[in-house]
Amino acid sequence: MSETSLPAPDHTATLREALLAADFTADGLLDRLGAAAYAALARSETVPALRATRGASPLDTLVRLFLLQRPVPQEQARAALPLEECVQDGWVRLQDGQVRATVDVRPYGGSDGEDWFIVSDLGCAVGGAGGIGSREEGVVLGVGGASTTLASITVRTPVASALDLGTGSGIQALHAAQHATRVTATDLNPRALEFTRLTLALSGAAPADLRVGSLFEPVGTETFDLIVSNPPFVISPGARLTYRDGGMAGDELCRTLVRQAGDHLNEGGYAQFLANWEHVEGEEWQDRLRSWVPAGCDAWIVQREVQDVTQYAELWLRDSGDHRGDPAAYTERYEAWLDEFESRGTTSVGFGWITLRRSAAAAEGRPSIVVEEWPHAVQQPLGRAVEEHFARQDYLRDQDDAALLAGHFTLAAEVVQEQVGLPGAEDPEHVVLRQHRGMMRATKVDAVAAGFAGVCDGSLPAGRILDAIAQLMSEDPVLLRDRTPQAIRLLVEEGFLEPVPVAGAVREEGLG
Repeated sequence: MSETSLPAPDHTATLREALLAADFTADGLLDRLGAAAYAALARSETVPALRATRGASPLDTLVRLFLLQRPVPQEQARAALPLEECVQDGWVRLQDGQVRATVDVRPYGGSDGEDWFIVSDLGCAVGGAGGIGSREEGVVLGVGGASTTLASITVRTPVASALDLGTGSGIQALHAAQHATRVTATDLNPRALEFTRLTLALSGAAPADLRVGSLFEPVGTETFDLIVSNPPFVISPGARLTYRDGGMAGDELCRTLVRQAGDHLNEGGYAQFLANWEHVEGEEWQDRLRSWVPAGCDAWIVQREVQDVTQYAELWLRDSGDHRGDPAAYTERYEAWLDEFESRGTTSVGFGWITLRRSAAAAEGRPSIVVEEWPHAVQQPLGRAVEEHFARQDYLRDQDDAALLAGHFTLAAEVVQEQVGLPGAEDPEHVVLRQHRGMMRATKVDAVAAGFAGVCDGSLPAGRILDAIAQLMSEDPVLLRDRTPQAIRLLVEEGFLEPVPVAGAVREEGLG
């Protein structure tokens, strides 16, 4: 598709009304297609949806036209759309009595139930087992697993300014427009900015400040309260595809993005990215990522997945459809990928989330940098969990052992205790505390920590609780106080215990 063939936004309000009237929404699609056909669409399988939309209702017509990209009879299209305006603006074209879509329009449910629409290039739904199958350099993708993941982990507190760097079809800018007074969206690909304009307009959102350019170049020295980016993080030999290939050696694009973000964050602001990083022989991957964190920022980096270099190369060769082409060309590209990794000593590639927060403590040289691996299930959305993580780091950074023992704590919501051991045994082999929200962590604890967590209701300081446990277990209370703060610190850090402000707790001397 050429740059001049993109639709004009002149009648998006009228088109939006028609889409909503036909129930062409995320919920409407699920009801019309059924769970199986709806799930198949996420795998880029269209046959079940074609079978489910054999009728001639406006919703059937819109599904076939914009989602399945099949021609529909002109009169059916007229019953579902303001056809003349859609032809005039370029959303559809007429050919031999049939109407064809010129772009992909996908219903998308907002975090608060809003009915939104993501506009992208035809044939570029992502997430299918066979990849998008497009080798066009400037292609603009729609909604995929990576973009929804980033949207789900983003902190959603109201802010004055937000930056969506590498906006693509505009999904992150659309989310940001709901809680940011001013949204700036950038992309190296000018076509992506036009798609973002359409996505925002068709979704009924406020327009964004759209700027062309790479990384932070389009915003100069401006600073923001929130920065989000689903960048072209794929580590590849060259920059063949703009939407995915970073064009820098190895993981340099992601490193550069993270390093430069600190200069563009306001105090207390967050920068949140998806990224790939190399695991290099002779180097700890955690150390590699710690070196990326800019001065003045705290960081929480979570590795969600690791692939060896052969798996990684095959994944992205399939993404671009190279496995369906000339076998010799496929082999040549595969070899080039492995040569690139071998030249840098790369053994595998990690994928995950990087969150930065600019803080006064980090600026003073006391940053909190947590780098961890967590491949297990989580409960989305995680924006609140991200905020809570940094709040806990702020608390722990200023608490020595004495302060922890004087502190008051409550057991976090939805934490359960599991006892593991042989059936019929008098005592469990070990006790596990497990979360049922957020990161859904589980941690093994001893009898003291389990008993401590179980009675934390905010009324007693930690030291008093330990003294009572020592008496029950016939232990030396001084020794117990000496060895337990580390366990308390871990339970707070991982979100099992929550600090209670002293003003809200019962004063120790008032207890009888």
